[in-house]
Amino acid sequence: MNENLFASFIAPTILGLPAAVLIILFPPLLIPTSKYLINNRLITTQQWLIKLTSKQMMAMHNTKGRTWSLMLVSLIIFIATTNLLGLLPHSFTPTTQLSMNLAMAIPLWAGAVIMGFRSKIKNALAHFLPQGTPTPLIPMLVIIETISLLIQPMALAVRLTANITAGHLLMHLIGSATLAMSTINLPSTLIIFTILVLLTILEIAVALIQAYVFTLLVSLYLHDNT
Repeated sequence: MNENLFASFIAPTILGLPAAVLIILFPPLLIPTSKYLINNRLITTQQWLIKLTSKQMMAMHNTKGRTWSLMLVSLIIFIATTNLLGLLPHSFTPTTQLSMNLAMAIPLWAGAVIMGFRSKIKNALAHFLPQGTPTPLIPMLVIIETISLLIQPMALAVRLTANITAGHLLMHLIGSATLAMSTINLPSTLIIFTILVLLTILEIAVALIQAYVFTLLVSLYLHDNT
């Protein structure tokens, strides 16, 4: 009960050395692979989900945009597995750190924007000024569109950070309330524990949905620039 509410968001250390890098590299080890000609049910289901997600995200892209398919699939798998591992007790969720989410969002956004300016600069510049804009409003609209373009990676990172952090804080508060009520009132404890279980199920869905939303928005930025 005396534990700091934000203690679970502090980057862990092992013998004084930061362990965040090891935690970030751990989720890919959980993805099973097969060396056999006939896959088992787990790998078959995994491949089906990957193909379904990839097909849905890449359907709107042209040939140049589809070259990013491997990167986008790897991104959604990494974020989803990291979010799910963060739901385990005494674990650390790297996606609750804004710095890490920015480190993912900025390079992907910058790569898509640079590709747009290199391949079709006229269309990229046209986004800064909608057609039919009155002459007096042109400077203001250019500034607004420029700001909206520059805050896209920040919006990506903040959305993921806020959703994952809020869910973890709420689970921590309800879990603490369950422990506190366990010695006072058993019926109330059962009710609060039921809420905690339902919230955990919701957080599992949020972890997967936020991974999909983050990757889908990167895919939309790529589509606008290819």
